[in-house]
Amino acid sequence: MKTITISANLEVYDSEAELPGDVQNLMKKAIEAREKSYSPYSQFKVGAAILLENGEVVTGSNQENASYPAGLCAERTVIFYAGAKYPGIKMLKMVVTARSENHPVEVPTPPCGSCRQAIAEYEVKQEQPIEIFFMGEKGKVVKAHSISDLLPLIFDNSYL
Repeated sequence: MKTITISANLEVYDSEAELPGDVQNLMKKAIEAREKSYSPYSQFKVGAAILLENGEVVTGSNQENASYPAGLCAERTVIFYAGAKYPGIKMLKMVVTARSENHPVEVPTPPCGSCRQAIAEYEVKQEQPIEIFFMGEKGKVVKAHSISDLLPLIFDNSYL
């Protein structure tokens, strides 16, 4: 037997104010999208925005359903919409922000496992990483240079 170590380097910003200007603007759009969330069951609102290579910005929010598996997270909403509306255009940066109507969310909130897998699909497809910035409703912001920082052993089409 052999043990391997997998590590990731993430950047942590103390607040939105420390982010580069383009990412601050993207985060503002994600916050606007977050407030359009349809989350009557969890009261957990998530917004996401993606900057595309052509300069377009696409936004999305989580959309719940009484039949829980039928809902969709903000990250998948936005990445699927970007892929459908702008096929072949590379996705450069994704930002995600979350807040709860029940308690303050002051820690960075990363994408769930299903969303990580969806992001991985598009990174593999475009043969280029997507920078991912995530935060709660305020406070620190974490930057991953690629989904592989958050999902180091991705399952992709090379296994099929």
